[in-house]
Amino acid sequence: MHEAENRAIESIYAQILRRNPGETEFHQAVREVLGSLGPVLAKRPEFAEAKIIERVCEPERQLIFRVPWADDSGEVHINRGFRVEFNSALGPYKGGLRFHPSVSLGIVKFLGFEQIFKNALTGMPIGGGKGGSDFDPKNRSDDEIMRFCQSFMTELYRHLGEYTDVPAGDIGVGGREIGYLFGQYKRITNRYESGVLTGKGLGWGGSQARTEATGYGTVLFTAEMLRHRGEGLEGQRVSISGSGNVAIYAVEKAQQLGATVVTCSDSTGYVVDEKGIDLALLKQVKEVERGRISHYAERRGAHATFVAGGSVWEVSVDVALPCATQNELTESDATALVRNGVKAVAEGANMPTTPEGVHVLQEAGVAFGPGKAANAGGVATSALEMQQNASRDSWTFAHTEERLAEIMRNIHDSCHETAERYGSPGNYVVGANIAGFELVAEAMVAQGLI
Repeated sequence: MHEAENRAIESIYAQILRRNPGETEFHQAVREVLGSLGPVLAKRPEFAEAKIIERVCEPERQLIFRVPWADDSGEVHINRGFRVEFNSALGPYKGGLRFHPSVSLGIVKFLGFEQIFKNALTGMPIGGGKGGSDFDPKNRSDDEIMRFCQSFMTELYRHLGEYTDVPAGDIGVGGREIGYLFGQYKRITNRYESGVLTGKGLGWGGSQARTEATGYGTVLFTAEMLRHRGEGLEGQRVSISGSGNVAIYAVEKAQQLGATVVTCSDSTGYVVDEKGIDLALLKQVKEVERGRISHYAERRGAHATFVAGGSVWEVSVDVALPCATQNELTESDATALVRNGVKAVAEGANMPTTPEGVHVLQEAGVAFGPGKAANAGGVATSALEMQQNASRDSWTFAHTEERLAEIMRNIHDSCHETAERYGSPGNYVVGANIAGFELVAEAMVAQGLI
């Protein structure tokens, strides 16, 4: 079935490989989406005629710039800044900034490409983009981070605006960095344009529940997948990787829904806490002290065990939530999870499961929620922040969380129904890819050849 369409897609993919050499994460993200689209082209030939796939895989604009800054001793450093404004068919570019040594053009393009469809699934009027720098904020003083952010924004500001491109935070960019970036934008432009950045402080245009949104949303999506299988999260044993913002608030929401979360991790290893993660202690160690996960185990005492290195996915659980980074859950990890009886896996991070890992989970009948659907709660709440900024309004935590829960239910239902409509019932990867793609493609056809 759809052999002609699949051959056409393979030809497009080969062209993308030629035009974007060495960008392996971008290739992986594109391959994952394109693998679902054969049936769409068969049913909607107007998308092929308008070359929608070719156009959606080519960013509208790619920015690379120098970021010079001086450390506290006066030594000058040069980093590289990126912003990929990928697709604006549904609204202004929207997506985070990542400050991490691994950041490269290929990483930013992979994240921006995923963001197109993730943002479409939210139902909010936002396009897809992503940015960042290979700057490492670890072990840097507040003054050094401020100087870097000011230099970064001095170049980037000319490309931003509430109707043009609205960045947020990501790995290495939290409330402190957003504050410095916003201050420099305001200083340069002489405008208090609240809607130009999201993830702001609550006292100056930020949104309640934004900090919690990605982790909360991932758990809410997981609960919906289980509900469709006649189960709930209450009483389930859950493994979570990572110990940053997404992981911490995934722990919080899973515990609120009655689950027992037994793991979290960082780059040094993972913790197994059979009595359930002590959320207050985890927040103290990671958010206040910025310590290692091993410190949690030391303070928790006999209840917790720290395992240096190794794989957090070796722990026997009912539900697994990868919330750390891309390609952290491999084929062998997926095999271990299946062997230990996992029922559901939902991606809190961006593309944390390798293609081989996804295949193992789906073949075993595990409910698998891809990141573009499962972790869309963060950007959805960023769009709600934009909405509050535009109306000079401020909503309560309860109201914002209610909106988030509604959006996550709608995303789940859209993915579920789209998968069924295209003959792949229960396949959330197919459902998310097609549902997001159709929304973007229809807008691109309507807006002409631009």
